[in-house]
Amino acid sequence: MTSILRHNLPSMPPSVSPSSHAVEADGLVFLTGQFGRDLKDPEAPLPPGIAAQTRRTLQNMRSCLADLGLDMRNVVSVRVFLTEFKRDYDEMNQAYAEFFEVEHRPTRTCVGVTSIVRDALVEIDCIAKR
Repeated sequence: MTSILRHNLPSMPPSVSPSSHAVEADGLVFLTGQFGRDLKDPEAPLPPGIAAQTRRTLQNMRSCLADLGLDMRNVVSVRVFLTEFKRDYDEMNQAYAEFFEVEHRPTRTCVGVTSIVRDALVEIDCIAKR
């Protein structure tokens, strides 16, 4: 049987849901959804606007991956959830592209949703490969 590692990262604030920050199996790392909270002050207001929230969300993802000895080049698949899909898609893409080198871009699914925790505009999760 494959061993499964559940990671609750000490540098991350507690999860807002009853979940692990990351789960690892067979060299794949499944990162829980991130949103634009400030990791040093998790109760602070979210930054205004989709670009700022996307950047903060991906900075949080990068921080989680770093805690696991990984970086954005290890990401193989991403899911993006937007509460205002038509309004925010293009601007989110511009901010998102800043975090992935062209030759290391993962696959991606992007969907519109009705609501995200703390009224965030975007949530992003990923799968990375060790």
